[in-house]
Amino acid sequence: MSADQRGPTDDTATSVRTTLIERSISLTDNRINSRDLFAATREVLIVHGDETYRLRLTAQNKLILTK
Repeated sequence: MSADQRGPTDDTATSVRTTLIERSISLTDNRINSRDLFAATREVLIVHGDETYRLRLTAQNKLILTK
């Protein structure tokens, strides 16, 4: 397929997109409801010191934390 035949979204697959989402999550008695964390997505990034961790909600409704 030549560059002329490609659609407008062909190049977006290789580009990196960063989206900033600002939202408030309530904290009650040192607890956060996972429904609030995963309201907009099934994955959140947690920054702890110099490390970034990924917290994912699986299809089986389990939580997985990875470095």
